[in-house]
This record gives sequence, structure tokens and C-alpha cells, in this order.
Amino acid sequence: MSQTTAGSVVSARRPDRERSSLRASRPVDPVIRGRLADVLVLLGSLLAAFLVFRPLWLDPARTYLAASAQDQNMWEWFFAVSADAISSWSNPLFTDLQNFPLGVNLMSNTVMLGMGIPLAPVTLLFGSSVTWALVLTGGLAGTAFAWYWVLSRYVVASWIAAAIGGLFAGFAPPIISHANAHPNFTALFVLPLILGCILRLAKGIRPVRTGLWLGLLGTWQVFLGEEPLLIAAVAFVVFAAVYALSRPELVEDMARPLLKGAAVAAAVCLPLVAFPLWWQFAGPQSYGSLEHGPVGNDLAAFTAFATESAAGNADSARELSINRTEENAFFGWPLVLLMIVVTVWLWRDAVARAVAVSMWLLAWISTGVLLTVDGTVTSVPGPWLGMFRLPLLESVLESRFALACVPLIGILLALATQRVLRWRPRLPEWRIPLRVIWFSALLTALLPIVPTELRATQRPAVPEFFAEGTWREYVDPGGSVVIAPLPDPGNAEALHWQVRSGLEFPLAEGYFVGPGRNPERGTYGAISRDTSDLLADVADSGELPEIGEQERAEALRDLRYWRADVIVLAQLRHRDQLRTSIDLLLERPGRLVDGVWFWDVRDLTGSAR
Repeated sequence: MSQTTAGSVVSARRPDRERSSLRASRPVDPVIRGRLADVLVLLGSLLAAFLVFRPLWLDPARTYLAASAQDQNMWEWFFAVSADAISSWSNPLFTDLQNFPLGVNLMSNTVMLGMGIPLAPVTLLFGSSVTWALVLTGGLAGTAFAWYWVLSRYVVASWIAAAIGGLFAGFAPPIISHANAHPNFTALFVLPLILGCILRLAKGIRPVRTGLWLGLLGTWQVFLGEEPLLIAAVAFVVFAAVYALSRPELVEDMARPLLKGAAVAAAVCLPLVAFPLWWQFAGPQSYGSLEHGPVGNDLAAFTAFATESAAGNADSARELSINRTEENAFFGWPLVLLMIVVTVWLWRDAVARAVAVSMWLLAWISTGVLLTVDGTVTSVPGPWLGMFRLPLLESVLESRFALACVPLIGILLALATQRVLRWRPRLPEWRIPLRVIWFSALLTALLPIVPTELRATQRPAVPEFFAEGTWREYVDPGGSVVIAPLPDPGNAEALHWQVRSGLEFPLAEGYFVGPGRNPERGTYGAISRDTSDLLADVADSGELPEIGEQERAEALRDLRYWRADVIVLAQLRHRDQLRTSIDLLLERPGRLVDGVWFWDVRDLTGSAR
């Protein structure tokens, strides 16, 4: 009886086991596989971005990225001012909180309203330091995932190939270099989505609807960063021209939906950006162009390793770039060699050929007017010689055109990886060795440029005079605070003090981009006045200047121009010399309160308002 029952139970369970086995042997639904891949790549991108910025996230309010110079202070100020404009219903395109009383044209600066405004609640609740960390981290992760998304939907069928291309596009050495200080060159996730819309239009997929999305995305990118958009546009024009020459028979079929979608995009985008762009180029405190001088990439930079990469060397990188945040061409020699091989290998593919030609040409453009090789300027001219005077391009750092190589390399890596994964050799036993060779080459090229975490330091404490609100006793409505020495691109710590004080007082001068002595030419910082030059010289040299009646008259004129209520000295370096200089200029001694020396000058300037 017991044996019969046991046999019945075994017999009854066998069909379930068989059905389970059959279910397990069925192929996974491609949609489910794709969604799992999407989640995996998204989580991987977020983790990688967090690891890069881990030191910053340990204590955002008190941590400062060591290589950002004064840019972190500037960007946190931008985010704080954007949030303040939203909360106070004021103009987000202009402020007089810096460069008082003239103010700052925010559209003429890299203020990133496309991030600052949506994240205003975060800034108001947690502070602009958290917004800064969030934009940097989310920018890297979002860019990598967006490129993966577009590659996996429109370029390659293999999610592995798309992931390799996307992660490279988001975490390549030039991008990590800018991650020290330039979120407008790390939060590039809209650009691949724009490319996705263009690819949909080229395939004739819903031109009107796709054009609508293209217009909205283009508008968003204008408020995220115009320079990356301009560089991307140049890269796309080069790619389109090369591809059209390779496949002229497809041009007519593609042109019709592209033109229709572009017209819809323009109809959406132009009304949204017309007034902000007018304000940028014709509004108060606007300027025509911003010249930087020759800053092309040294050819040796392409084969060198960036500072923040596994094989990086800070000393060698310093010799080949203008600063730590502009290592725009540091791809490493293994990847350069791999790109040469991939270019030859995929040359017969029209898309790969157009991408490769664009990559090499953009790299050449980034070398500037004349080719420089390991510090030696040659007589070999580059394409930039005929481009740098063109409208808009005259304000671009030519070395940054190498940033366009980043997604182009990612696309080539994705195309090559897919070809390896799909290749069916005549001799099946060669399939595995080819994959081993390719992925070994990938590891050899990519492991040396894996990003390292960005170094951070403890930022100086805010003087109690500002942190505790003592300044309120000495600043009246309509008056400003003059920090000695005055804030400029070399020392913008005062912007942080102003943010921590709730943006309740304006600053004389500051760190921004505005018109220079020639209004058509932009400059970094305010047009310095006699008193700001005098204090800057004392702060740099530590030597007491000769101060007579002329210098006192100039100081009074400048203080009245700034509508100053109080002068504050918080700098420790050459502090005694600065204090003595201000005492002599004002013919009165300063007072030491809450960690700063200050001079109440309202009796000297009040009548000028």
C-alpha cells in the first residue's frame, strides 16, 4: 500500500518537473532580456558615477573638488541663484548679486538653467552643494545610459556592444577631466537623445511627432550647454557629409522626412529660445565673443594617459594640457592603436567609415591652427585655421572638439563588438579565439583609462561674520559688500560665503563672464577698478603700496561706485599688509569681529545712492 502510494506521488509530480524543465529551456523573451539589460546598465552607470564622486558625497557641504580651482564656488553660486530666482519670482536670466551694481547676464554664462531650475527644490531644501554633486553624478550616469539606450535601439542589436559604447561615452578620460569642474560637459545625456530623433527621422519614423521631440530636446540642450551642442552639430555635419558621399542613393529618401522633422523642430524650439538668446547676445551685460587664444591639443596628448585614469600621470598630463579640467585628448596609446585597427577593419561599412572619418577629422580640428607635437609647434596647418573666425566658433576652445571623438569612439567600439559577436567563421573553432582576441584588445585599451575617484579636500570654513549673520548690522538695503581682495576668477571663495548667507547681499566684482573694456569682447571677471587692482597687488606680493591723496580719492570713488556699506577682510595670506593698506586708504582703523576685519563705510558712500 505504501509502495503504491509513493509511486503515485512520484508519477503525479513528474509532469510538473517536466513542464518546469520545458519552461526553463525556452528562450527568454527579448523584451524581458532588453529590460534586464537596461536595468543592469543603468545601475552600473550609477555605481560607476558614484565611485568617481565618492569623496564629494561623503560630505557635500564641506567638501571641495581639489582640481576644480574656483569653478565649484562659481557653479554652486549659479545653482543657488537659479533657485533663488524661482523662489522669488525674479528674472532667472540676470542678477546683480555679483558685479554690483552692473550685474551679470546669466544667459551669457554657463549657468545651466536646464538643471538649475528643475533642481531648484533640491537646492532650496538641501543647498547648492548637494545640487552640484547631484548634477555631476547624474550627468555622468545619465550620459552613459543615454548613449547605451540610443546605441541599443538604433545602431547595434547587441546590448553588450551598446553597453561598451555607452559606458565609454559617459566615462572616457576627457569627460572625467571635465567632471572636476564643468558639469555642462558631463551632463551630455540630451545629445544622444537628439541623435536618436535624427536617426528616427532618417528612417521616416513619424516625422511630425519625432520633430516635436527633437525641438523640445534641442531647447533643453540650449539651457544645458550651448558649447557642447555646437561641437556636436559640427561633428554631425561632418558625419552626414561623409555618409552622403558614401551612400548618395539614400540621400533623397532620407532628406524628405529629415527636412519635415527639422521644420517641426524649428517651429517648436525657436519660439522657446528666441528671447533668452536675444538676452544673451543683446541684453544687459552681454558681449559678442570670448577669445581664449591658441589652445589646440598637442598631438602627443592623444596617446598620453589622463590624470584621473588608472595609468595616469599628473606630471606628464600637466605638460600636455592647459589645466587639469581640460585634458580633452587623453585617450592613451592602446586605444589610439585600436581605433586605427577598427577604422581599417570596418572601412567597408558606410556608417562605420563615416564615424571613423568624423573622429579623425574632429581630432585634427582640435589640434588648432598649427600642429604641435610634444611641445614643438610645426608649420603644418589644421582645419581650425579656416574656422576660428566664424561666428560662434570664435568663442570655442578648439581643444574641446576632441570631446566629440568620445561618442564617436564609443560607436565604433559598439559596431566592432557586435561584428565580433555575430561573426560566423567558416571554421567554427575560430569563433571563440576571435572573441578572445577582441575582448583582450578591449581590455588592453580600456583598463588603463578606467577613471579613478576625483580627489577632494575639506573646504575652508565660512567666517562667522557671514555664517552667524553679523553682516546684517552693517549692510543696508541698496548697499553692497566689498571683500578685500575683491573676488575674481582666481579667488571666488566670497561667492560661497554669499550663498551660505542666503544671497541676501550683493558683492562688488566676482567670478563670471561679462563684457570687457571692449564691450564686444567678453572677459572673465569684472573690469577691475583702481582700488581692486591695488588690493590684488598687495594680496599677491605682500608689499605695502605708497598711499597718498590720489589713492584715497580713487578708493572713495570706487566705494561710491560699488555703493559699498562695508569692507570685509577675511583672507589670511598677507592679512596684516592688506589691513594696513585699507586703514591708510580710509584713514580709519578696522575692527576685528567674528573672525574678520571690517570697515563700516556707510558714512562715506550713503549720500551717493
